[in-house]
Amino acid sequence: MNKILKEGITLIHEHTTIDLSKVKNNDDCNLNCMNETIEEFKELYKLGVRNIIDVTAKGMGRNLEYVDKVSKESNINIVCSTGYYKEPFLPQEVYENDIETLSEIMVKELLIGMENTNKKAGLIGEIGTSNNAFNEDEIKVFKASIIAQKKVGCVISTHTTLSTMAIEQANFFIENNVNPNKVIIGHQDLKGDFDQITKLIDLGFYVGFDTIGKNNYFLDEERANLIYKLQETNRIDKVCLSLDITRKSNMKYKGGIGYSYLFTDFIPLLKKHGVSDESINLMLIENPKRLFGEAL
Repeated sequence: MNKILKEGITLIHEHTTIDLSKVKNNDDCNLNCMNETIEEFKELYKLGVRNIIDVTAKGMGRNLEYVDKVSKESNINIVCSTGYYKEPFLPQEVYENDIETLSEIMVKELLIGMENTNKKAGLIGEIGTSNNAFNEDEIKVFKASIIAQKKVGCVISTHTTLSTMAIEQANFFIENNVNPNKVIIGHQDLKGDFDQITKLIDLGFYVGFDTIGKNNYFLDEERANLIYKLQETNRIDKVCLSLDITRKSNMKYKGGIGYSYLFTDFIPLLKKHGVSDESINLMLIENPKRLFGEAL
């Protein structure tokens, strides 16, 4: 695949816009605040961010026109995804089509363009599993994604609900002969399972510490401590960072932490815990480049 990332910081797991409001029956889950997003992305640009990996799959409110406008206004390279999320957010085409057809849809979006445009997807994601469950239709999506990944050689980004089913995902990829170096298993910072994280890394997978700032799930103090332990055991070269902002209430204009929190609050916390500048550079710049096959 062609070069996807610009030189600079990459946030590995975000949503420029996302709409899960109908299923969740909560308008806060419709991230449709374009002007406010543009302002926050402009601030990110000043902080050195050049790439945002947008893992808004089909069925999550993917909106290419919206993303394109935000990208142009903020000057940030936004990499869009193909694929399908998880139950109960899967679109009808997952149920109506077989595995091979779903894989062909993904390949088309990766190589030709998405939704009758010439804008190509840069990865497959976020494909997901439910809380302590890997149900039949989610397995169907994973199988289709694996077929497409092998044809194109792209990255797969996954969702694990509350960090569960990560080992099951990893085993499924390995059983289907997927290169772990092309897979990032997401949301591994929602519980403090250091053994699980180290097992994933030792198997060759990248892991996402991609819910930074969501202290209502897991404290950032604990996230920082886990990252320090990964640094000290020489595993930091498989860790990537992001915030996974999905709600209007996460945004600054609503009193939330906003995207800059990663830089203003979490990175100083990492340094306080003994995480080095070299490790921070790896997680924000070098590891994403290596994941996408663009390491120097």
